[in-house]
Amino acid sequence: CEDCGKSLIGECKLHGPLIRAKDRVIPSRARLTLPHYLTLRVLELRAGNQQILGVFAKKVIQKRTQFGPYVGQLSTKLTRYDESRLVLQVLKDGGKYFLDTPNEDCGNWMMFVRLARNQEEQTLVAYQHCGEVYFTTVKPIEPHTELKVWYAADYAKFMEASAVFIKEESDICPLPPVAKEPVDPWICSSCRSTFATFALLESHQCIHKDRV
Repeated sequence: CEDCGKSLIGECKLHGPLIRAKDRVIPSRARLTLPHYLTLRVLELRAGNQQILGVFAKKVIQKRTQFGPYVGQLSTKLTRYDESRLVLQVLKDGGKYFLDTPNEDCGNWMMFVRLARNQEEQTLVAYQHCGEVYFTTVKPIEPHTELKVWYAADYAKFMEASAVFIKEESDICPLPPVAKEPVDPWICSSCRSTFATFALLESHQCIHKDRV
């Protein structure tokens, strides 16, 4: 104690305890990577003070906006599983690996995006491109709308999952077929070739990159 000049075990009985100053809390890596027009909201608080988070838009996000790549550790097994998040895998050097995010310092903000329970609430599609996983908006996202994701058709096959699904409690059933609306063709910026789907365009663009 600097007041009475004694070395003590524990607090000084005459002058009391020290005033403790706490370090400033630093956000995790994943939270720091969140774009300025997105925000995290606590949707539920579970036992042990566990927060269930969702990613919400703060302004209008245009259709065909790409996010990524998803940041995670390549692993042969998952160390952290959350039923509300997508399980993601990539093909690297002929092997299939999980993108594992055991904690918030091992990933980016995309680890907080929850899976879509049905086609109506899906705003993002997840797909693999050149060994990385990206999310792309499938429709304009209005402010205060939660970003929710499901697999693209080709990636769903890779993940051995349904391309379109609906989840009611613990049951998962295919959605009834719906009439497809006409969409604009996907155009390659290098050679102006057109493609019916985004996945075909991405595969085509890999050829350009290989030639370069």
